[in-house]
Amino acid sequence: MSDENKTQGAQSNNITGRKIFFLYPTTSIINHVIVELAQNEYEAYVAKNHERLTPVIKKNPDCVILINIDEKFSSQEWEKWMNGIIKSTPSIKIGVFSSNNNEEFRENFIKNNSFTCCFMPLKLDMTKATDSILEMLNTLNVKGRRKYLRATTDNKTKTVINIPYSGDYIHGVIRDISVVGVSCVFDQDPDLSKNSLLKDIQIQLQSVLLKVESVVLGSRVDGGERIYVLLFTQRIDPDVRTKIRKFIQQHLQRKMDTEIN
Repeated sequence: MSDENKTQGAQSNNITGRKIFFLYPTTSIINHVIVELAQNEYEAYVAKNHERLTPVIKKNPDCVILINIDEKFSSQEWEKWMNGIIKSTPSIKIGVFSSNNNEEFRENFIKNNSFTCCFMPLKLDMTKATDSILEMLNTLNVKGRRKYLRATTDNKTKTVINIPYSGDYIHGVIRDISVVGVSCVFDQDPDLSKNSLLKDIQIQLQSVLLKVESVVLGSRVDGGERIYVLLFTQRIDPDVRTKIRKFIQQHLQRKMDTEIN
């Protein structure tokens, strides 16, 4: 890779942030750590196939991989796999989990693999484990300049928005969503004015129904359709934000599953 391409890649990752892959994670990590990372706007994925993950790593050379080395291989085989990955993608960050709490094993593993960003015992309390990972990700500036995760939906994803209009509701579909707002297209153009306040909005994300209010940021015409951008007000229920983040994490995981699982 040329120096110019490396610079462009670094700038892109600084804007969009780095992807985090948990390879062969335990149920506790999936249900606690990854859920909490999503609530902190980190783009984290569950990976259960190291072979299929390898080409994705090469497409995301600045990603972070956290591996449960108790699964699939011996520690020596994992070292060999990691050495191969770091050789082809030296900018990657690799950390490991293990239930082996032997201090000598831990020190030798870290010594032999200086590229690892953490070695964490699986028996560690999940709250402490999450806090340690969040601290490590912050140190690595994994988010970059990105503040919020966004899910881009399609016609196969049931993401619906309804806004009150003249005593009834106008139906629309969501194009993308983050915890701060949505872009959407309506069946009937409501001709919304910029900065107008919309109350009692209904948003359906798969089977989850949410109620929000928003301010119209603006609109644009794309492919003959008018796309509106709506920003949620500060009065949004914290529980709604939690559900939106959960939907985004699950949606991103489903899309990534086609490549890694």
